[in-house]
Amino acid sequence: QVQLVESGGGSVQAGGSLRLSCSASPSTYRSVCMSWFRQGPGKEREGVAAIYTVSGRTYYADSVKGRFTISQDNAKKTVYLQMNSLKPEDTAMYYCAGSTYCSGGYPVGGSAYWGQGTQVTVSS
Repeated sequence: QVQLVESGGGSVQAGGSLRLSCSASPSTYRSVCMSWFRQGPGKEREGVAAIYTVSGRTYYADSVKGRFTISQDNAKKTVYLQMNSLKPEDTAMYYCAGSTYCSGGYPVGGSAYWGQGTQVTVSS
């Protein structure tokens, strides 16, 4: 069964940090790429960070470069998103996604598996 479970969300003040985790079932962790998306209130879902699971190559949205870091622990079948210097505009539901069909680190063609999401709220 394909399964992704996110954790680590919460409420922080601007300038604070959070680390999100995405634990994957063995079949899901054979994904070619893993990524984090977010959807803020009244906004469309956007890709935040992505990683190719074999090469470790990473990609970031311009809005989070230098503040967020995506990483993976293959032994634990877990992908992380370290978020530093958080801003109120980072407030969103954060989702983990995995796929075997990827471009630029992100899933393509509706091929992604999705987690249930974890809420991040940043107050000013």
